[in-house]
This record gives sequence, structure tokens and C-alpha cells, in this order.
Amino acid sequence: MSGHSKWHTIRRSKGAADQKRGQVFTKLARDITLAAREGGGDPTMNFRLRLAIDKARANNMPLDSIQRAVDRGTGKGSDGTMEETVFYEGYAPGGVAILIEAATDNRNRTSSDVRATMNKNGGSPGEPGSVGWMFRQQGLITIDLNSIRLDPDEVTLQAIDAGAEDVEAGEELLEIYTDYANLNAVRIALEEQGLPIKDAEVTMRPTTLIAPADEQDALKVLRLMEKLEDLDDVQRVYSNLEITDELVSKFD
Repeated sequence: MSGHSKWHTIRRSKGAADQKRGQVFTKLARDITLAAREGGGDPTMNFRLRLAIDKARANNMPLDSIQRAVDRGTGKGSDGTMEETVFYEGYAPGGVAILIEAATDNRNRTSSDVRATMNKNGGSPGEPGSVGWMFRQQGLITIDLNSIRLDPDEVTLQAIDAGAEDVEAGEELLEIYTDYANLNAVRIALEEQGLPIKDAEVTMRPTTLIAPADEQDALKVLRLMEKLEDLDDVQRVYSNLEITDELVSKFD
């Protein structure tokens, strides 16, 4: 299983989402607002918005909060702030590449916060383009293998038939990667086959993974990612760190 699901499993096990529910709702609302601004407020016509709303509902975000976020994106809301998506790049200990996705109405503030967090936690801020080329935008669909005791090999074949580009299997989850443009079509095809889709999202997938020789460096990478994701303006943090089960067990 790639680092993507392992990293989010770590975050859930540490209870970060429950401890900071207000912050989680803020990040979800930003996703909704930016999606609505980009493609309109109708989730049946705007797949990015549909994904953002589905994720908000899965996290028990109130419906009126979801609607307010949509209204902000379509210009109906009273909040006049204009947020934009910005990517920051850099390196973590061990030469691991870090790609940070933020939503901000003040680039100077967000850049300052990101740089300070990286510098304080063993990272090194990079220039635009320094590590971005190591990541590829893809669709990601996660299947819960435990929900109905699915055979990973059988689901993998179904996913490939549905148009998946790559599939990575773990003990509990199956990660299905698609071309970004085909994410909706693959998701619909899998839903029609009755497969239990846990999540569907757009991700930045590293083209190669790095396994630092020093375990302490690897743990420092995870701590840096955690600190970055705790920043108010940061939506997601991606890395090319190879996260093993052993590493997960040692991260607290």
C-alpha cells in the first residue's frame, strides 16, 4: 500500500480529525468553495464539487455549512474573501520531496507559515518547480476490502476493466488510481458493480518513492507533514516517502 492511505490512517488513529473538528470543517468548506468557483454550484455538473460535498457529508459536516460554502463559491454568500489554491514545494529530512497544497486569501501569510514550519521541523523550503515534477495528478478511489470481505485480486480485475491505470492492495484497503479525467467514469463503473467505495478524490501521486536509510529521518518526515497539515491554510500535504507498516507502528 502506498504512503497515501498509510499517512491518512496515521492521522485518523491519532485522533487529529476529532480533536480539531472545526479546523477539518474549515478545510472541507474551502474545498467546496473552490470547486464551486471553478465549475459552478451544481454537483451533478461539477464532479470536483460532488467529491468535495461527498467528503464533507462523510465527515458529518452540517448541510447548511455545505450550502454556505457552495454559495461563497458562486458569489451568493456575504463573505467577500477570495481564496485561491497555491502549491508550495520543498524537502524533508532524508531528501524526501514535499508538496503542499494550500487554500489562501493571503499568499504572504501562508508562505511565511509554511516556511517557518518547515525550517523549525528539519525541512528545507524549495523554489516553484523544485519537486513538483516528481508528482502526477491522478484520481484515487479507495475500496474497503473488509466491509464485504472482498478478494483483492478480483476487485483489481474489476477496476482494470473499469478503466483504472494502477491498483495497489493492502490488508484492508485497495487503492485504485485513474487518469484525473476518468475518475468519475471509473467511480460510476465500480459503484454499478456494487463495490464499497470508501473515498474518491484527486491526489498528487509521487512517480517514485524514497525509503530513507535512517529511520529517525523517516519519522521526522511524518512529524513535519503533521505540523504542515495542522496549519490553517494547508489543505493537503504529499510526499514521496515510502511509509512501511513498521514505520507506522513507531510513529506517535
